Amino acid sequence: MLDHKDLEAEIHPLKNEERKSQENLGNPSKNEDNVKSAPPQSRLSRCRAAAFFLSLFLCLFVVFVASFVIPCPDRPASQQMWRIDYSAAVIYDFLAVDDINGDRIQDVLFLYKNTNSSNNFSRSCVDEGFSSPCTFAAAVSGANGSTLWERPVAQDVALVECAVPQPRGSEAPSACILVGRPSSFIAVNLFTGETLWNHSSSFSGNASVLSPLLQVPDVDGDGAPDLLVLTQEREEVSGHLYSGSTGHQIGLRGSLGVDGESGFLLHVTRTGAHYILFPCASSLCGCSVKGLYEKVTGSDGPFKNDPHWESMLNATTRRMLSHSSGAVRYLMHVPGNAGADVLLVGSEAFVLLDGQELTPRWTPKAAHVLRKPIFGRYKPDTLAVVVENGTGTDRQILFLDLGTGAVLCSLALPSLPGGPLSASLPTADHRSAFFFWGLHELGSTSETVRGLHELGSTSETETGEARHSLYMFHPTLPRVLLELANVSTHVVAFDAVLFEPSRHAAYILLTGPADSEAPGLVSVIKHKVRDLVPSSRVVRLGEGGPDSDQAIRDRFSRLRYQSEA
Repeated sequence: MLDHKDLEAEIHPLKNEERKSQENLGNPSKNEDNVKSAPPQSRLSRCRAAAFFLSLFLCLFVVFVASFVIPCPDRPASQQMWRIDYSAAVIYDFLAVDDINGDRIQDVLFLYKNTNSSNNFSRSCVDEGFSSPCTFAAAVSGANGSTLWERPVAQDVALVECAVPQPRGSEAPSACILVGRPSSFIAVNLFTGETLWNHSSSFSGNASVLSPLLQVPDVDGDGAPDLLVLTQEREEVSGHLYSGSTGHQIGLRGSLGVDGESGFLLHVTRTGAHYILFPCASSLCGCSVKGLYEKVTGSDGPFKNDPHWESMLNATTRRMLSHSSGAVRYLMHVPGNAGADVLLVGSEAFVLLDGQELTPRWTPKAAHVLRKPIFGRYKPDTLAVVVENGTGTDRQILFLDLGTGAVLCSLALPSLPGGPLSASLPTADHRSAFFFWGLHELGSTSETVRGLHELGSTSETETGEARHSLYMFHPTLPRVLLELANVSTHVVAFDAVLFEPSRHAAYILLTGPADSEAPGLVSVIKHKVRDLVPSSRVVRLGEGGPDSDQAIRDRFSRLRYQSEA
């Protein structure tokens, strides 16, 4: 039970505190004794508080210096559009992209033939021992089109392959290999343009170089893939093996024993055996890399044969069973690991072949395959092949499921012969955006063509004679095309490129004279896709939905892109 004082303190706590204060005032000596006898922990607490505030001040000072005094590195600004022109030049059908200057933006590499280089560089053909005109290699910034490096590389170029790995520990981690005419074989550093090695090729003067340049596993033990160049003289195809790091020839010339055409494919079976596949008339021909290596060097190498494939190849003709209706035009690997399936494209049909058995997985009916197919995703995370079927006003764009061959979608898009290749870019919704070239409606009114971007020369665009229009398609809007640009000049090469991961997609155009023997105006042009969408023309392929044209443009503007996994 509480006594009287405790009860009063509980009822009047403030009064009780006041009483204690008065008692302390009335006993100063006792209070001083308490201060003098303060435990050392209180002094330690004050030291800790001082150290805390001092460290806090130092942290704030560092943050202030890092934020306002030390300048942050400037992120390169990528221009919406840039253009480079060369007068009295010829452009090659070659286009490569890579981050050459290390600014995290993809840069552009191309070839052109001219008398002199651009105004930024003074190296001429004569400086490199070539007669004028000669072939220049140029690397330009993807951000603003400024020249990173430019130099004469050959008198003329028959074949080029970039991003070739170099030996482990090399100062040049990637290279461009150029097979020139006449008889030159050169490797240049992709990032600086400097020569890594330069040799005369061993090809006969009457031999024609076949594409593409193939990379085979390292056979000379220097840690870099080696190079296989295929040539044709009369009706005989031969292989030439070179070291990827030095360019020196390995062994001698080896005959494949058959005739053939460009379009070779290095295929790895599921047993790890390497074979060269190539079209020959309406059949599929093949040659083991092991057999070719033994012919070239006269010794065994790090290759092996596949018994099943050897049984399929005719011992004399090296031909396989024909799976094509008409002449074989293209051989393509389906994206995947080693031993991937092979897409065989003929002039009248195409077929997906099992990568090991070479048996048809599916064979859709097609009247005429116009040009090389592309791959993309029509459904989320499901790969599809896109085939241009038919020519002229009868052209159909077919989206085929790679698993079954079923037609997922068909677009009617007339075109002119010789149009640029199509392209695709992966989007953040696990589908793809597709880019096709087709005819522009010349009879359209001025309101219809408003906002088109003329990329040709003034003399050509003033006539209104448009040759090609670039259309964009996304599977979420299956009955709509977006006309991005109208091009009047001859397009030599085209590609859609993700210049920065998840930031901006753009397309690159190489335009120039159609006749390589008649030099003219050559242009290299980059345009951001997103900046073209607001002024684009909406083309409805059937009865459209309730969305307005502006709502459709807004949906295309909101597309986000992603890099391939």
